[in-house]
Amino acid sequence: MDTQTKKELQKIALKVRLGIIEGVHAAKSGHPGGSLSSADILTYLYFKQMNIDPKDPKKADRDRLVLSKGHAAPALYSVLAERGYFEPSELLNLRHIGSMLQGHPDMKHIPGVDMSSGSLGQGISAACGMALSAKHFGDSFKVYTILGDGEIEEGQVWEAAMFAANKGLSNLTAFVDFNNLQIDGTIGEVNSAEPIDKKFEAFNWHTIVIDGHDFDQIEAALKEAETIDKPVAIIAKTVKGKGVSYMENAVNWHGAAPNDELYEVAMNELKAQLASLQ
Repeated sequence: MDTQTKKELQKIALKVRLGIIEGVHAAKSGHPGGSLSSADILTYLYFKQMNIDPKDPKKADRDRLVLSKGHAAPALYSVLAERGYFEPSELLNLRHIGSMLQGHPDMKHIPGVDMSSGSLGQGISAACGMALSAKHFGDSFKVYTILGDGEIEEGQVWEAAMFAANKGLSNLTAFVDFNNLQIDGTIGEVNSAEPIDKKFEAFNWHTIVIDGHDFDQIEAALKEAETIDKPVAIIAKTVKGKGVSYMENAVNWHGAAPNDELYEVAMNELKAQLASLQ
């Protein structure tokens, strides 16, 4: 990837992170930690990888994204706003009564959302169904899904993984946002699924391990995935709360909103990072 393209993606990802903080602060609730950790993956998918059109959110041949870790909705919403599906000002209505943007993605009311999600473990099954449909009808679209490392403690994830391999869903790519933290602590303290790559390999998936904040590695992994004739799991090692110093690797920011003072700290840090790229 050339330097200018990478810099542009980094700028977009920082704007996405700013939108995450804006939304969660305005809502006074939400999940900033896992939203910030997945921002780079979502940025690359929506701005570089996926065949989509914000002016035609339901176009038949669009690539699909299922945010299986639906509580990271602030990241998806911020990316969609930045990509032009709706106005960024809508982020300030996150989780408000009557708002389009509720606490988990809603495909009925939000342009660009392909699947309602939030019940952990279920999103990847929906993604399998989409990928199977494409195979059955000869459609060209690809399906991407993003899971949390805590989420993959759910048994349904592995049923879906077994199904995907058995049905030869080579049009399905799953990212695991491996930030090593979930609501109750580290994944090791709760119920570790490590080694994650070996588990997916045992279910007959092709696996790739990357730094989930490195756009070169994200790009290379997705290019490799396109050459593989089986489902692909990209294990993306990330930092929970990435970009906000006091949130990074801090489990208490899994599902909490910053107060006014900490909001200013977060916004100033992210704006400084963005200014350094200008």
